[in-house]
Amino acid sequence: MRILLTGGCGFIGSAVVRHIIGATEHSVLNVDCMTYAASPETVAAVASSDRYQFAQVNITDGPALAKLFEDFRPDAVMHLAAESHVDRSIDGPGVFIQTNVVGTYTLLEAARGYWQTLDETARKAFRFHHISTDEVFGALELDDPPFTETTPYDPRSPYSASKASSDHLVRAWYHTYGLPTFVTNTTNNYGIWHFPEKLIPLVTINAIEGKELPVYGKGENVRDWLFVEDHAEALVKAVEVGKPGETYAIGARQPRTNLEVVKTICSVLDELVPDPAGPRERLIRFVTDRPGHDFKYEIDPTHAETELGWKAKHNFESGIRRTIQWYLDNRDWWESIRSRRYTGERLGQAKK
Repeated sequence: MRILLTGGCGFIGSAVVRHIIGATEHSVLNVDCMTYAASPETVAAVASSDRYQFAQVNITDGPALAKLFEDFRPDAVMHLAAESHVDRSIDGPGVFIQTNVVGTYTLLEAARGYWQTLDETARKAFRFHHISTDEVFGALELDDPPFTETTPYDPRSPYSASKASSDHLVRAWYHTYGLPTFVTNTTNNYGIWHFPEKLIPLVTINAIEGKELPVYGKGENVRDWLFVEDHAEALVKAVEVGKPGETYAIGARQPRTNLEVVKTICSVLDELVPDPAGPRERLIRFVTDRPGHDFKYEIDPTHAETELGWKAKHNFESGIRRTIQWYLDNRDWWESIRSRRYTGERLGQAKK
């Protein structure tokens, strides 16, 4: 299979690229415009493969996308390119609308134009796989059942609203034009090569450096955590066997409060590299909550597990230990980001 994949130098996208090259016989064209959160190092280990190609193209550039489709002749699209940080969407929602909504529309149109040139067999086999988030479903209360594929949409942030919009576009192009699209929604991912503005890498790096560990509100918000390599495997399974018009909710059944996550990171680091100043939980600081902070996300992945023949291999304890060890072993990467692209400052404090 020849896969045109967008956002392949980002966190989840690069994990998918590494999985495609390392565990399958598929070929991949990585299309990435290289924003602040993209790192070429994330795919360096597979970049020499004759099954890997790279194009620095913005998904809002229709003519450039059309040329990529014409030249590469993909059998499938995996659309991961997105602005994804809720706090940044609060500070500046415009780029989220451009990338996540306009970019998805532009990619759909480029894919549709190419798909219409295919013969009947290739048209039936073609897939457009749109990767999305569970945040489009809104928020759960503590005792609410998890999200499923049929949960109504109720986005609460500029980020989740932009992703909900893109999901609706993808489904509309299936129903209106027959483009064989489907959607996967996933829980919070964590793992290696995660840009250090998100909770787990930020807390891990701060704890390594002996800096304060900011926790929003009382740390009671709940997220369902999925190790990124497990997600990558699920996404490739989906593009291989996913059915047009379907939705697959992908998760690992590993909900934790933010405070539990932070304390686990402290505990693992205290074991691996003890701090002479004492246990790292002393560094936890509760800070003003994020505006509109959703209380809980959790997915029931039963349908995806059954239909895709996939199940997450890592529980949270094993996944977080692998993640922390990776950050200990790869200081050069995140220290370079800290010095040039993101210093760890608080984002998302826009006033209502």
